[in-house]
Amino acid sequence: MRVLVVEDEEYMARVLQIGLRREAISADVVHDGATALEWLTVHDYDAVVLDRDLPGVHGDEVCRRLVTLRPECRILMLTAAGRLGDKVEGLGLGADDYLAKPFDFPELVARLRALYRRSPLAHGPVLVFADLSFDTHRRQVSRAGTPVRLAPKELAVLELLMRADGGVLSAEYLLEKAWDEHTDPFTTAVRLVVHTLRKKLGDPPLLHTAISAGYYLGAPE
Repeated sequence: MRVLVVEDEEYMARVLQIGLRREAISADVVHDGATALEWLTVHDYDAVVLDRDLPGVHGDEVCRRLVTLRPECRILMLTAAGRLGDKVEGLGLGADDYLAKPFDFPELVARLRALYRRSPLAHGPVLVFADLSFDTHRRQVSRAGTPVRLAPKELAVLELLMRADGGVLSAEYLLEKAWDEHTDPFTTAVRLVVHTLRKKLGDPPLLHTAISAGYYLGAPE
């Protein structure tokens, strides 16, 4: 999952970004509404963590435009105003969920993952392919009942591949979804992560390469 964090408090934004990355969620950060709208036209985000009280273009206006611009992108609105009326208003603008500050970070992560499951290509919290199982809530992977320990980027790539249901995903798509905006587009990071992921998943191999096309999960060859 790739998320855009729109938060004008730079320290808060940085804390959220670091925390989300540790949860295998790729996160970019901007600090005002105008920049958020610009980035949303360039990058394919799955969700936006949107502070309501933004300088320049207000968070309410960002929300309104985003609903039209990218209706498939989920919006989690953050605000210091936690009254019922404020929540109703925020949801009425088109936000999918609403979280009042201060909040517990695990709740933010849980809400984002719940929104992700509501995407057009939704799956349940537990993804299964052959004898491979991925509990996306607990971030636990097992193969044939044996736990597999994966690093955050490996978890992110595996989740994308499992949600693709055997479809081929290009290296460019994986880079867009599992890495952030500052990643070198010519990096070999995807190839290296796929290599280690394939090794950790063990034999017979489930993760395959489609020459000149990308990667996919398929029956053991």
